[in-house]
Amino acid sequence: MGAVAIPLYIPYLLTGKWILGAFLCKLWLVVDYTMCTASALNVAVISYDRFLCVTMAVLYCSLQNRHSQTVLRMAMVWILSFLLYSPAILLWDSIVDYTYISEGLCIAGFHYNYYFLLVASSIDFALPFLSILFFNLSIYWNISKRNRKKRQSSLRLFSGVKGDNSGPHIAATNAVLSSAQSAMEAHMREKQRILKLSKDKKVAKSLAVLVCIFTVCWAPYTLLNSIHAACHGYCIDYYLNEVTFWLLWMNSAINPVLYPLCHKQFRKAFLKVFIQICLWKTEG
Repeated sequence: MGAVAIPLYIPYLLTGKWILGAFLCKLWLVVDYTMCTASALNVAVISYDRFLCVTMAVLYCSLQNRHSQTVLRMAMVWILSFLLYSPAILLWDSIVDYTYISEGLCIAGFHYNYYFLLVASSIDFALPFLSILFFNLSIYWNISKRNRKKRQSSLRLFSGVKGDNSGPHIAATNAVLSSAQSAMEAHMREKQRILKLSKDKKVAKSLAVLVCIFTVCWAPYTLLNSIHAACHGYCIDYYLNEVTFWLLWMNSAINPVLYPLCHKQFRKAFLKVFIQICLWKTEG
């Protein structure tokens, strides 16, 4: 996004006129809409991944070795992101005989079509947002349920220890050893559950940050864009619309920083890429 869309937009912003030709205009719009949509869908995919990790740990572990699943998800995100807007960007002028777009502007032909934007916004914002909301609520419900079980287990363990101490005598040595071994195993299982719960809480918190930033960056743009289309741009201040536009781009810039907080695999992947770049520069 920062390497392609923003550099082409800066001259347009400063001059108020697109001077790079029709081909680059179409290319810029395709890249911009595709990348922004992919950014939103990626947040939904990450939320789904974290949902599986927290609520279906066994299934999640079995899927970790299936790289084809990851490749398929990534491919589906980019294909859907491209198909949502790009055909309309490229073919709108051929399908619709009239246009509201003035000369010197580089905006999509559907920019003022309220019905198209309503449907598209439902897919690139509302659908990911509802999915993310469902996954996050499921994660928090799962963690709350495990917290309650943890408290109940601690109470039962305390009651059991107290009951054993109140007895007058111990019957046999092997019974004592068996009881101690069982208690140790129960303690280790409880410790593992506590560690897993603590890890999942960190995942939930980092995911909540990602979701909040996604909502703050996307909601104003989606709302104003729909209103802008309904009134053909006459009821929305230009600078306010520009702020929401840059806010949307900011989300794409922030996400690569936030992704590693939600998944250690992202940290490993980014570190691997960083090392490869350093080695390439050293060899060069």
